[in-house]
Amino acid sequence: MIFRSKRSTNGGPFRAADRDRLDFKLLESGAVALYHKRPVLEAHLGWLREQGWRVHGFDCTRWDSPDAMHAELRRALGFADHYRPSLASLIDALAELDVPEAGAALQLMRYDAFAARDRALAQTLLDVIETTSRGFLLTGRKLLALVQSDDPRIAFERVGARPVNWNPAEWLPADRGVKGAPRES
Repeated sequence: MIFRSKRSTNGGPFRAADRDRLDFKLLESGAVALYHKRPVLEAHLGWLREQGWRVHGFDCTRWDSPDAMHAELRRALGFADHYRPSLASLIDALAELDVPEAGAALQLMRYDAFAARDRALAQTLLDVIETTSRGFLLTGRKLLALVQSDDPRIAFERVGARPVNWNPAEWLPADRGVKGAPRES
């Protein structure tokens, strides 16, 4: 994976004073955050947009095949003409994504529907996003995935050697209206 985009001009993605910012809090535990309640997601997306983040939205219920996922990612993210529907091509294309100074976010709606159809690919996509985000952070850029699920118990394996966590506002199962522990994936 090669990160060809320009380095951030501010020398790094955050300053010490940024510890209370939402983007810092989300990225602190990894680039992939799960959301159940749409109002929480909308509030976080609104904050990101106010800060200048570019948000790319996806309705994952339309991803009824790997080709459908690749086609929508290619179209919406403006991948180069040489992009092919493969994981290797996706990894390379995401690494070349144009990320503005503030950051870029992938809003993945109804990811539970996609995961129910192709759990392995859903897990792998989150891993690719996490790994790409880490590479971007090394060059002063920020990439997040805000992953919405109608299933408040959804859980994923670790991505980029990091766990996939719920956002801070829905960290506890009770915050999502769930009684008991999340079910195993």
